[in-house]
Amino acid sequence: MGNKNKTISFRVNEDAFEALQAIAEERDISLSAVFRDYVDQLVDHDGRVEVVPEDDLEARTGGEGDGEDISFPPTVEVPKRFIREHERLELEAEHLREQLDEYKGYVNDLQDRLEDEEDEVLLLDELDGVEDEDESYQLR
Repeated sequence: MGNKNKTISFRVNEDAFEALQAIAEERDISLSAVFRDYVDQLVDHDGRVEVVPEDDLEARTGGEGDGEDISFPPTVEVPKRFIREHERLELEAEHLREQLDEYKGYVNDLQDRLEDEEDEVLLLDELDGVEDEDESYQLR
């Protein structure tokens, strides 16, 4: 729960902005997603990310004939147990959110009932089940 999103703001020139918009449109994602992807890659690789054109990428890796299979963008294989655990935790979190909403509704209902019954007179005889009207006590 301590993982909150933060906003980063900076300025770029108009040409760079238009180029970034074109990249976002080409990938069919928002401009914010372009930056989030870049920041995620930067964090994942401890700040050692270099943006290069795909043609230069092939030249740097020695072309396709050197036996290395480099895909762009890089992908990571995630174990199935990790995915299952993640899905289980998501379901548990959803269940806990539903329970929390239910408890909040119950508390609100109790508060409403308390406010409605604030001026109501409660007879002790009614609590005991005795209906002797000669002696009645009132609590306020």
